[in-house]
Amino acid sequence: MTDAAPLSRNDLIGAMSKGAKPKAQWRIGAEHEKFGFDRSTLRRPTYEGDTGILAMLTGLQRFGWSPVEEAGHVIALERKNDEGMTASISLEPGGQFELSGAPLKDVHDICNETGQHLMEVKQVADQMNLGFLGAGFDPMWRREDVPVMPKGRYVIMRNYMPKKGRLGLDMMLRTCTIQSNLDFSDEADMVAKFRTSLALQPIATALFACSPFTEGKPNGFLSARANVWTDTDPDRTGMLDFVFRDGFGYERYADYALDVPMYFAKRGDTYVDLSGQSFRSFMTDGLPALPGERATKKDWNDHLTTLFPEVRLKSYLEMRGADGGPWSRICALQALWAGVLYDGAALAAAWDLVKDWDIADHERLRRDVTRLGLKAEVAGRSVRDVAVDMVAIAKQGLKNRARFSGGMVDERGYLSELEDIADSGLTPADRLLALYHGEWQGDLTRLYRDFAY
Repeated sequence: MTDAAPLSRNDLIGAMSKGAKPKAQWRIGAEHEKFGFDRSTLRRPTYEGDTGILAMLTGLQRFGWSPVEEAGHVIALERKNDEGMTASISLEPGGQFELSGAPLKDVHDICNETGQHLMEVKQVADQMNLGFLGAGFDPMWRREDVPVMPKGRYVIMRNYMPKKGRLGLDMMLRTCTIQSNLDFSDEADMVAKFRTSLALQPIATALFACSPFTEGKPNGFLSARANVWTDTDPDRTGMLDFVFRDGFGYERYADYALDVPMYFAKRGDTYVDLSGQSFRSFMTDGLPALPGERATKKDWNDHLTTLFPEVRLKSYLEMRGADGGPWSRICALQALWAGVLYDGAALAAAWDLVKDWDIADHERLRRDVTRLGLKAEVAGRSVRDVAVDMVAIAKQGLKNRARFSGGMVDERGYLSELEDIADSGLTPADRLLALYHGEWQGDLTRLYRDFAY
């Protein structure tokens, strides 16, 4: 079947099941976003101009990146590694700079890739007096202060978001995240990993909470980014109760995705606005905006990217609960989830942590950690205590994986920062707030000076 052929129900399921692969072929893919800023004014860069995002994308091409254009605008870069795997640099709606890393064998490779990327970005940015900051939410600027990037899908999303929630535009313009993308061997393995990682996603949110400031002052949250997702669009976000119910699998996720209203269909370089319309109708009867057409495999794959639950299923599983942060925590997130999900004993131990939680506990915990972080509670335990156990399970899982670097060190060292956070009970946001109220004396420009890449 070609991407342009009409869809069958088997095709819907196949978009996910095609990702199944034997354990020896499992990979880790890291994604991480960061805020650019002018070092003199701290303002977010525009797309155009000598110190804009386009100039960054142009400057990075000296390192072997190839441009990707849409409607005459460079909107991304791509580069293949020595194994032929592709990494990309793309733009979020407000110019947040994202590396979608290549699928790599271990956390050592991920950290090397991340380090190379940040070094290249810094070399270009330094020549333009730009800096980049890892945080979950823009600490300084209002929505209206943020330049918007020239990508067609974002125009449709910006118009639709306010119809569904109060904070959707904040999600688009003022948030940054770190993600980890992981494989599964078959449907049963996918289900076990999805359930366990979804239940534990709020624990990761607490460990990585790094967004306590909005418009120059404390906002009352430890993860303002995670709070944004609680009021963005209930149709396509959240903790997906059905994942924990009997009978969950590829087909049930496909049914969920079919019921999520559409954003668009892409035809050539043009995004056709289909916001709020039914993918089911697009498959069976067509839609007025595309007369005579039916949904294709590419339309379905595009639609799956417009779902935003805390864990997302495509041909792999995406862990979506963490705030943006420094280089060390980009590596740490990959180690955390690889340790938990890529060793059978670790996965079973992690499920034991969460298997008795009620479905109502999941959504309550997701909301509580945005303000309380490691001090939140679930099923009679503190999130801090669950986090200590989760990190310990991941550490043992990485030991069992036994993936060594050239220096014969395994992947456990990447968890050291998370061990410290969990043991202390203090999230990164708690520590930033202590600096703000103490040494910084309320001067948030110190965040840009002291914590930029």
